[in-house]
Amino acid sequence: MTSEDQVRVVAAEWDRVVVGNDAEVVGAFMADDWVYVSSTGVVTKADITGWIADGRLAHHSMRVVGGERVARVGDAVVLTARKTSTGTWEGTPYSADEWISQVWVETPAGWKCAFAQKSDAQTK
Repeated sequence: MTSEDQVRVVAAEWDRVVVGNDAEVVGAFMADDWVYVSSTGVVTKADITGWIADGRLAHHSMRVVGGERVARVGDAVVLTARKTSTGTWEGTPYSADEWISQVWVETPAGWKCAFAQKSDAQTK
C-alpha cells in the first residue's frame, strides 16, 4: 500500500472517531505539535482536545463529499477534500461545509496529522 493510500485510510478513520467525541482517541491521530488554522487564527492540539474533553465542542457527523486529492510531498502527505460536519459549539448547533487541507507525517507510531486548515466552501 502506498503512503498516499495509508493516509487515506488513517484520515477516514480519524473522521469516523471524531464523532465519538473522545478527546484522547481524537488526539491520538495528531502530532504533538499539531495546529489547525481557521479564519480566527491558530488552534493547538491542547485547545481542541480540551474543548472535546469538557464538552465545549461535540461532533455529530463528519464526511467527505466529493473526492479527495492526496499527494506525497517529500516525507509528508497532503490531503485536500471537501467535508461536511455537524455538531455543537458551546451548546449551539452548527453545520459546516468546508474545504480542508491536512499535512500528514509518518512517525514511529504511524501517520499523524501535523497541520490542518479549513475554508468555508462557497456555493454558486
